[in-house]
Amino acid sequence: INPYVLITPNKTRRNQLQQIAKKELDDLEQWKEDHRPGPIKLVPQRLGGKESEAQARQKQQMMLMQSKYQQKHKREEYVKAKKAAEEAEILKKKAIQREKAERLEVKKRQQEMQRREMFLEDQYYKTNELLNRLDLGLPKSDSCQIANRGPESTAWTRSHTYKQALQEDENRRLEEMKQEQRRKAELMEFKQKQEEEARTRAHQNEQRSYLQSLFIFCCILRVNNAFLDRLQNKTQANSIYQPGYSGSLDYLSNGAWVS
Repeated sequence: INPYVLITPNKTRRNQLQQIAKKELDDLEQWKEDHRPGPIKLVPQRLGGKESEAQARQKQQMMLMQSKYQQKHKREEYVKAKKAAEEAEILKKKAIQREKAERLEVKKRQQEMQRREMFLEDQYYKTNELLNRLDLGLPKSDSCQIANRGPESTAWTRSHTYKQALQEDENRRLEEMKQEQRRKAELMEFKQKQEEEARTRAHQNEQRSYLQSLFIFCCILRVNNAFLDRLQNKTQANSIYQPGYSGSLDYLSNGAWVS
């Protein structure tokens, strides 16, 4: 066990500290007593403004109903704006993808036309080479027969006929491509008209729903006003014909209430 030292408290120091603390507390209480606020004196005045209690409640109820419809309208506007933004983003992405697809299709068409031209040119040269070789390699009897047949059986005539056939085939393909592009344009225009009509119908439905909500609100407000008027008339009649009532009726003519 370790040894320890016990120091006794100084009674004189303790008494001095207690006296200082008591003096400070007394000074605080005296300060509070000196600075205590006095009684409040106000001139009596009429409260509530120029409106009656029924009018104030009616106005409060109207503001509450309007706030509900305003919140509903704000939510609908927010949903509509969000939907419009999403549709605009989707249309933008579709336009970008459509443009990419069109560029890719044009590129493929150009490559196909280049390959076709190269093939036709090579085929034309090979065909002319083959026809020239056949004309040069025929025997004399055949040459005489061909010569007797007339100018239509020559190599130039055959090559010219072949060129015309190739040209007609190319023109036919170009016409088919033009018709295909025309059909695509008509289909795209028809889709755009359908989307525009759908947006118009949706807008009309939203306007019709808003007008119906506004009409219902007006009907509810009219019913509430009639109920409050009947209640106010009943209350005034009971207060006027109450037994033992001998007071003045000036406060009813003023239409103000004191709170």
